[in-house]
Amino acid sequence: MVARCLVTAAFGLVLIAPAGAFAQDRTDPSDHRPLGVNARQHRQVQRIRDGRHDGELTRAELDRLRADEAAIRAEERVYRRSGDGLNRRERLDLQKDLNKTSREIHRAKHNNRNPK
Repeated sequence: MVARCLVTAAFGLVLIAPAGAFAQDRTDPSDHRPLGVNARQHRQVQRIRDGRHDGELTRAELDRLRADEAAIRAEERVYRRSGDGLNRRERLDLQKDLNKTSREIHRAKHNNRNPK
């Protein structure tokens, strides 16, 4: 009886183990599929926060970048209230805005201005 249970358990593991290989791991850096809008917003807010802590952003740059992020969040809220989630056009518009803000973050962090 015990041997039969062990054989059944081993057989079950053999069948289940390969399924783990097909599971999608979104933390894998080699996975080039785009993450959602919220994940990008979170990363950009973290980049702004890091720039503030590292002394790479002036107060004016920090305020402008935070305002840009707030505008994108407000636009996303309007889009999400208009229907069931985001449609393709709305998602592309948000991605365009996020790309622009991402470039602004990079420029502000690398322009060698010293916060006072």
